[in-house]
Amino acid sequence: MRAVLDTNVVVSAFLSPVGKPAVILQLVLRGDIDVSFNTAILTEYEQVLVRSKFAGKIHQRDIQRFFEIMYDIGNNIISIPSNIDMPDETDRKFYGTAKSCGAYLITGNTRHYPVESFIVTPAQFLALLKAEK
Repeated sequence: MRAVLDTNVVVSAFLSPVGKPAVILQLVLRGDIDVSFNTAILTEYEQVLVRSKFAGKIHQRDIQRFFEIMYDIGNNIISIPSNIDMPDETDRKFYGTAKSCGAYLITGNTRHYPVESFIVTPAQFLALLKAEK
């Protein structure tokens, strides 16, 4: 199953190793979920993960290892631009990437996106993954 991870899912996974976002990130890092991204997405991940408010909560070596694995196993996608109205314009990169490669967009902020069947919460994605097995 292919997925694009919204930044809030990645940050949540780093901050809480027992939640649904952490489960999803572990599945991605093990190669059980086919993760897609583009350069703008990775740039946002990095900008957010190194914020001072996360200092001492998210370790630099873990961030570095995350990016190494993402580059090794992930799919760098060239997004097809869309003209769809977005409640939060900064999230267009996630929407476009998921739409372009037929992936689920996993987010904790569904209100930032149009209502579409491929946009799911971490809980919904895990349920879909379980049903697929």
